[in-house]
Order: sequence, then C-alpha cells, then structure tokens
Amino acid sequence: MHMPAWMESGLQHVWLPYAQMKTAAPPLPVVRTHGCRLELADGRVLIDGVASWWTACHGYNHPHIAQAVRAQLDAMPHVMFGGLAHEPALALARRLAALLGPGLDRVFYTDSGSVAVEVAMKMALQYWLNQGERGRSRFLAFRGGYHGDTFGTMAVCDPEEGMHSLFRGMLAGHDIVDLPRDDAGEQALDALLAERASRLAGILVEPLVQGAGGMLVHEPQVLRRLRRLADRHGLLLIFDEIFTGFGRTGTMFAFEQAGVRPDIVTLSKALTGGTLPLAATVASSRVFEAFWSDDPAHALMHGPTFMGNALACAAAHASLDLFEAEPRLEQARAVSAALAEGLEPCRELEWVRDVRVLGAIGVVELNGIADRDGLRRRLVEAGVWVRPFGNVVYLTPALNIAPEDLATLTRAVARVLRGGRP
Repeated sequence: MHMPAWMESGLQHVWLPYAQMKTAAPPLPVVRTHGCRLELADGRVLIDGVASWWTACHGYNHPHIAQAVRAQLDAMPHVMFGGLAHEPALALARRLAALLGPGLDRVFYTDSGSVAVEVAMKMALQYWLNQGERGRSRFLAFRGGYHGDTFGTMAVCDPEEGMHSLFRGMLAGHDIVDLPRDDAGEQALDALLAERASRLAGILVEPLVQGAGGMLVHEPQVLRRLRRLADRHGLLLIFDEIFTGFGRTGTMFAFEQAGVRPDIVTLSKALTGGTLPLAATVASSRVFEAFWSDDPAHALMHGPTFMGNALACAAAHASLDLFEAEPRLEQARAVSAALAEGLEPCRELEWVRDVRVLGAIGVVELNGIADRDGLRRRLVEAGVWVRPFGNVVYLTPALNIAPEDLATLTRAVARVLRGGRP
C-alpha cells in the first residue's frame, strides 16, 4: 500500500484505537468520501459496509446536512451550555422528546456514546440518592453486552467475553447475568432480583441487538420481560440505543418493536448522520422529578465542555429532516431483505456458525478468525470496507445505500469467506 507522507510522519505520533500498533496492519489513508464510498490516497475506492461504525446512516456528504452545518458555522459554532443556551440545542431536545414519545422528555447532551451511558448510570444512582436511599450502588447488566470504554461503562460490559477483561478487579462491581430469553430465564432473574434489588439502581440493556459484544440478537419479548421485572422490583430500566437507534433495526428506535418504554434511553452514533460528535441521555419525567428541588445538592453535577454543541445540533436537525423527507425506514427494510438473501450462501460454509439479519444489520458469525488483518485485507482487495471483530463479519451499511452497492458488499463477503477459513 502506498503511504502518503502525511500518514508516514503522522503515524509516529498518533495512538490508534483497538490496535496493537506494533503488529497491526496500518490504517487505510482516506482522502475523500461521497455517498457510500471511501476514496483512498492511492486512488482506490471502497464501498463502506459499516457506515463508519454505524453512524453514516444517510451515507457521506449528504448535501442537506452539509448545508445545515455551514449555515450554523457562520452563525455560531459553539457557546458553553452552562448559563447560556441556544435554539439548535433546545429545539433538538423538543424534537427528540417528540420522536421518543410520551414520558421521555428531558434531554441531557454529551459528546459520545460512552459518556451518554455514564450519565444514564449517574442519573440512576442519584435518582435514589436524592430520595435518601444510599445502598443502591450497582446495576444489572447482561452477558454479551457492550456499553463503552470509560471506567463506568467498562464495568457493565461482559466481563469475560468483552474487550475489558484486563481491568477485572479494578472496576466497580455489578451483576452481569444472562438475558431472560424464555419463561425459565425470567423466573430465574425474578428470584435473583428478589434477593438483590435493594442494592441495585437499575437495569441496563441494549435493545434487540448487543452490538460490539458480538452482534447478538434477542427477541422483543426479552425487553417486555425486563420491563415487567423492573416494575415488579422498583428498578429503573435503561435502554442503550446508541447502536440500534435511528432506523438501524427497521424502526426509528429498537424499543418500539417491544411496545415498552424505558425510564432512560441513550442515543448517539447516527444522531448527526455521522458528521459530528453528539450524544444524548433522555430521561423520563419520573427520573427528572427526583432532581427537581430547592436543594442544590440534588442537581445533576455533570457538564461536558462541548455539551449541546450548536454545529452538532444543526447536523442532528438535518439528519432528522432526512428521516422525515426520505423513506429511510422503508429503505432499512429493503436493506434487511437484501442482506438476508445476499449473506444466506455463507451458511453452507463449514467455518460459519450462524448467519443472522435484523433490520439493516447483517452478521456472519464464524467459528473463529485466526488472521483478522488478513481477512480485512482480502475484503479490501474485493473493493469493500468491512471491519470484522471478534468472530463476526458484519454489514451495517448506510440505510439509503444503492441496491447495486449492497449487492457488491454481500457478494464480496460471500466470495472472500468461500475462499478459505479466515
């Protein structure tokens, strides 16, 4: 691979994510994006099959988002959100509350998904503290789950299969259990909560799909079980929709498919259409009222420097405009059907454990991947950008990807996997 001078010199000073830089293949130098394509410094063009970690739901460089950001840049790129406010952030909060539906109506802005979950956990803990209960210091979370890389969120990720097992013993202790996938699972969790609920602040789950933990899928009934258990034992229920929100599962939010509502929901990733960092933790009136007080100690003492950034809020408004003006959810359903058809041939391979599709998420689970860099390189040679992790090769393309580009992605995955055990 040709390495431009800016990359060769810059790699001596940057620390890359999720990589042992001594042995890992260097990243690909991207110089331009358009639609669902990444243009590399050497002139090659790749179809992006993962939408930049699931964020670019409308593809790259959508003119409506670009124009909104330019206009906001001319007017006001940012002011602090402590003691000041601006229309893009307040109007976006009102818009998100309307989208999420009755009850979820208080929006706290942050910059990233991990921090949004940290804030959700902090809200839940202080919800009880503000009511005089000091013993509720733990959360119930689930095996296969992933909620972020900060210290608070690492502690509620899967402690065995997740990427943070190195820190075992240094993180806060929480109850990590199996999802209640059937009646027996619900009964077992009910019994556990009968013993432990008094020390728990809440239940935290990724609805329908546990994303970075392995693209693990569960039925909407699981969320209904969790809502019942949370209500029965007086716990707050938190849905982490950072991966699943904004059409990825075929509905605007994954929890809609279960017909239940959380007490707190976290959003990020596709919120701005993949253009600028922005996240939101949205709480119910019930949660917010525990902070509504004459006592300054009852305030939520959290405030990122770039909270409610006006540029990011403008991008989010434009992204939501596109969900209203263009048939994104219909497109997500079409993507789902094409992924199911295009990836099904992979099921015949002896090194494939499972093929599953939910919404605009297509997953080929392998028995293992011995050479992840080699597999990624073969996919690049096939003209696509797909970034396998763990033992899965997955596709989460832009919701408006052209059918022919999606077919190229699924054909490339099938052809590369047919070429030999990864």
